Amino acid sequence: MLRDIMKERENKSRQGAVVVTARETSIGSLLVAKSYKGIFYIALGDTTAQLLQQLRMFFTNIKHNFDDSLLNQEIACIVAMVETPKLVKHHNLSLDINGTAFQKKIWAVLCEVQCGETISYEELAKKIGMPKAYRAVAKACASNQLALMIPCHRVVRKNGTISGYRWGTQRKQILLQRENNI
Repeated sequence: MLRDIMKERENKSRQGAVVVTARETSIGSLLVAKSYKGIFYIALGDTTAQLLQQLRMFFTNIKHNFDDSLLNQEIACIVAMVETPKLVKHHNLSLDINGTAFQKKIWAVLCEVQCGETISYEELAKKIGMPKAYRAVAKACASNQLALMIPCHRVVRKNGTISGYRWGTQRKQILLQRENNI
């Protein structure tokens, strides 16, 4: 029930024009959606069609305009974060971040983790003052709808091994390798 209320609130906040664009990257398709408030959805996947279907599933009431030209600068920055992450020092993209207070707290701390670094779920839980909430931290990471901007790919297990990633563990592995090797 709470999930339905949250989804309804998110859908209402996205009423009006939404621009969607996609690009192919070396790790698959990239889809970006932006409302008047900012970018609210960045996803990685196997095909653009699959990503559009997921977008429609999460945001059932939005009406979108698929237009490559309106997001050229934004998509170029996001593609660079995939292909050459160490070259993207900062971004000034306008983001529309939706989540619970707990999720936003996790994501804010996670955004402090620099390119080339990782953090464990347990360390992240400790940083927010809730050392036993590592499973809730993992769930917050899985709820992230802004791939790369909120760098959940930098979260690993306590022993340093790669664990789940909403957009695929193989993509996570590649992103981490690029951040460490470039």
